[in-house]
Formats: sequence, C-alpha cells, structure tokens
Amino acid sequence: MKTVYWIDNFSVPLIFIVTILLVFGAINAGRYIGSRNQTSSGGGESIGSVVGATLGLLAFLLAFTFNMAANRFDNRKELMLKELNAIDTAFRRAGLLPSSMASEARNLLVEYVDLRVKIAQDPSFIEEAVRRSEEIQNQLWQVMETVSGNQPLDIRYSLYIQSVNELMNLLEERVVVALHFRIPGAIWLGLYILAILAMIAVGYQFGQSNRRQLLVSITLAVAFSSVIALISDLDRATSGIIKLNQQPLYEYQQKIESANSQIQQ
Repeated sequence: MKTVYWIDNFSVPLIFIVTILLVFGAINAGRYIGSRNQTSSGGGESIGSVVGATLGLLAFLLAFTFNMAANRFDNRKELMLKELNAIDTAFRRAGLLPSSMASEARNLLVEYVDLRVKIAQDPSFIEEAVRRSEEIQNQLWQVMETVSGNQPLDIRYSLYIQSVNELMNLLEERVVVALHFRIPGAIWLGLYILAILAMIAVGYQFGQSNRRQLLVSITLAVAFSSVIALISDLDRATSGIIKLNQQPLYEYQQKIESANSQIQQ
C-alpha cells in the first residue's frame, strides 16, 4: 500500500548526518582537485561564474522540492479537518434513520474516529486501520441498503448516503496524499547529484585560492543538510519529527463519544 523510496530506509537524523558527510567530503575533494590544478587569475572569474550558476541551480531545485513537501503537508492537514467534518455530518444525519439503524451507524462512526486516533498514536497501525475503515464504510452502506429495501428512496436517507459517500472519497484522498503522493526517488537522486557537483565546484574554487575555508565548508554542509532533512521529514506522513497537530482529532473523539453516550441513554 505504501509507496517506498530508497530514502525511506534512512531515518531523518541519519539523513542529516550522512548528508553532512557527503557535502563536506565533496567540498574537500573539490579543494584537493583545485589545489592541484592552479589557473591564472583570469580563470578564477570563470570558475566563480560556474560556481554561482551551479549553486543557483541547486537553490532552485531545493526550493522546488521543499515546496512539494510543504504542499503535501498542508494537504494532509486540510484533509484531516475535512474528514472530521464529514464524520460529524454523517453522525448527525444518522439520526434520520430508524432508531435501531441509527444506533448501529453511530457506533460504527465512533469506531471510525477511534481508528484515526490509533493511527495518530501509532503510525505503524495505518494499513490495518485503512482496511478496517473500508469495512466500516461498507457496513455503513449496508445499513442504508437494509433501511431502503425495495422502497423509493426517502430524501432523508439520501442525505445519509451523501455523507457516507463523502467519507469514502476522503479516505481515498487521505491514503493517496499520505502514502503515494511522495517526492519521486528520481528527484532525490538528482538533488544529491547536483549538490555533490555544486560542492565540488565550491571546493575547487577554495583550492584555487589555496585557502581551506573550514568554517565556510562546515556552514555549507550543516545548512544544506538541515534543509534536506527538513524536506525529508515533511515528505513523511507516518514517521519523522514534524507531525500534524492531532489536537482537533483528540477533541472530536471526546465530543463524539460523549454525544453517542447521551443519545443511547
């Protein structure tokens, strides 16, 4: 179910450390090459132009990749709120069904919310939760089939059907956005290749000036690695350090359980 790329095999802290080593190593490799191939002062200007162009291209690709990850993060947040609203609407419209069917539908919706809470607390539960969510959706639909039978469809039941349909659509959207709409592995590979080439060019320029520039090298390595780690974290829906604020979900769980208990009393 989950789309997996090679970068998913590494934790975010490990990505940060490995990227620092790669960038720092590329700068030193470039410095070594530059120190062995001294050029005239006139050639230094052309080297500077190449370094500037390469770093500009790297910055563009970083911004593009970060924008992809940030947009997905915003989409996940928006879809979570939409799903909570859809669940609440379905819960209320279940009251339009006959009492026995309404009680069954409400209990299923309470379980539906509980599954969302379990995912928030334990992301490894996501695949099992999605399977159970689909089962609950089928049960909610069967409730409607039981009520309607062969009779003409009542407008009140149509509202309930509309709510269940919306739940189905939102589940599919959340699964696709969270698990499948990832930054492609080719972009990650291209980003690292371009970064290594850019840092080699920077190191080459350092070598031409016969200066080690240790502080600048460390600053570049840490800065670039921080951005890469941040992008990787934003791109992960079920792991990482940056997570969606689940407080609205926890509050709604209490709300729907309280409302269901009051109705059943």
